[in-house]
Amino acid sequence: MSALRQALKRYLRMRRGFGYRYNNEARYLDEFVAFMEAAQATVVTRKLAMAWITEAERTSWPQRLSAVRGFARHLTSFEPATETPPAGIFPSPRRARPYIYTEGEIERLLEATLSWGSAKTLDRWTYHCLFGLLATTGMRVGEAMGLGRADVDLDAGILTLRETKGGKQRLVPLHPTATQALAGYAARRDAWPACRRSTWFFVLRRGQRLRHQYVHRVFVAVLRRTGLRDPEPHSPGPRLHDLRHSFAVSTILRWYRASEDVERLLPTLTTYLGHSKTRDTYWYLSACPELMDQAAERLETRWGTPT
Repeated sequence: MSALRQALKRYLRMRRGFGYRYNNEARYLDEFVAFMEAAQATVVTRKLAMAWITEAERTSWPQRLSAVRGFARHLTSFEPATETPPAGIFPSPRRARPYIYTEGEIERLLEATLSWGSAKTLDRWTYHCLFGLLATTGMRVGEAMGLGRADVDLDAGILTLRETKGGKQRLVPLHPTATQALAGYAARRDAWPACRRSTWFFVLRRGQRLRHQYVHRVFVAVLRRTGLRDPEPHSPGPRLHDLRHSFAVSTILRWYRASEDVERLLPTLTTYLGHSKTRDTYWYLSACPELMDQAAERLETRWGTPT
């Protein structure tokens, strides 16, 4: 284990000892240390830190900078040559308007995933089923990646989510077609001896757990194949997290079109998505023009169209 990775373990233990969950920061710093190790660098410099920060999507730069700055300040106590990147060089981004995928776009995305990578490995099937699960449940990608074998009850069609943003365990029921797809994936996965020994549900061909940076990288590559994203590096476009937004918006739209009582049903969606507050779910009403139109039409019907 490298000295930097040992320092990271010590730093995370200290932060969590202060009561911080520090999950996202830990993920960023694990990726940063892996970057440093690949570069055979032992001392954090501003140049190396900025190279790692800017290799990802621009929207994540402020969070990556914040994580590295905290770690670098900790390292200066042990390695005086450590350089801390300056604060405030990236403005915090506004909440992006979600991209709402159509059913046809999601089908194209999943089909393109099955042609990604080598046909002789499990990887393309892992990503195919992972993206499909995100699209059909609205789960966060970290929640899906954190699923263990014991968390997936294919007989009952229920997932148990333990690695959640709010730290609260929740159950997610599956549509029968999603259960069938996961069962097919599990059979294909267990045909690989290394994968049978893994405790994770979604794995790569050697049984290793998925990593966030690779999942996002594959997703962007597949989007470019389908023409949904520009081929230029760091170009803006639809994101992996937009599958979650698309699920939420399509669910609310389906309720409106069926003349359901959306106000009564919205707390159910809030719980299903793992939002801590209903207002986080209400945000979709203002984020999607069609939902705004549906809500306005419902109000006009209830109160009468003004003359």
